Amino acid sequence: MTDAALPVPPVSAEPVETPLARFVAEFCESRVAVGALILVVLLALVSILAPWLTPQNPYDMTQISILDNMLAPGERSLDGRLYLLGTDDQGRDMLSAIIYGLRLSLFVAASATVIALVVGLSVGVAAAYFGGRIDSVIMRVVDLQLSFPAILIALILLSLLGTGIDKVIIALVTTQWAYYARTVRGGALVERRREYIEAAHCLALPKHRIIFRHLLPNCLPPLIVVATVQVAHAISLEAVLSYLGVGVPITEPSLGLLISNGYKYILSGKYWVSVLPGVALLITILLINLVGDHLRDQLNPRLKK
Repeated sequence: MTDAALPVPPVSAEPVETPLARFVAEFCESRVAVGALILVVLLALVSILAPWLTPQNPYDMTQISILDNMLAPGERSLDGRLYLLGTDDQGRDMLSAIIYGLRLSLFVAASATVIALVVGLSVGVAAAYFGGRIDSVIMRVVDLQLSFPAILIALILLSLLGTGIDKVIIALVTTQWAYYARTVRGGALVERRREYIEAAHCLALPKHRIIFRHLLPNCLPPLIVVATVQVAHAISLEAVLSYLGVGVPITEPSLGLLISNGYKYILSGKYWVSVLPGVALLITILLINLVGDHLRDQLNPRLKK
């Protein structure tokens, strides 16, 4: 029998692991982070579906009865309706008010984070790519921005602009964009010296293509971590502003305003009006921070064990 007649063993093609699949596999190694992410997604879905899931619209005065005010958790109203988390001084169902407040807090924080991310990313990449005076001017503005406390800048802006959801988003964007600009500038300065950027220049590619198609995608991993942490920071900052009465309007209270409305009843034993929204706020921030901490450990090679 000749060599040509010998059977050829089949070649098994092993599946190639993509970076996304590897990232998901490494993220799923932490049960705490996966559980926190699932709970965050559930909270977001519940807040989005609030009009269909809550037993009451806390902002519809036709559904609220003053006779049901200050009911303790688990008590029933005069018409037999059960209030799992009680009611506030206006007779609003606390469970519905917390879900609607969480909905508003998440919307404000997510909107401000996305806008601040786009602004800071554009400014940081431009500073790193062009360098020179543009880099110096932008980074001095960033240093000046970060030298002041975020709450102070937000209070000054809201005192000038007034209250409102759009005003709060503007204040949060103003306090956050500098973090993204500094983070993306540091990564872009490193990536700008890579061989693929030099090759793109040698091919005479347009500057906007080099920035947005080659430089920018390689600067995104640290921004994911910063954005996750800043969502939690934006929620807490918005709650503080609403607690002080300079955030969202009274007609659409967030968790911070709910805490403020019930603070005066804590010493009288009506703890649920203020404590329960505070617990919901604390759990939300804790879950988001758990996800952000694991992302930071996973995307930073120096922190990997």
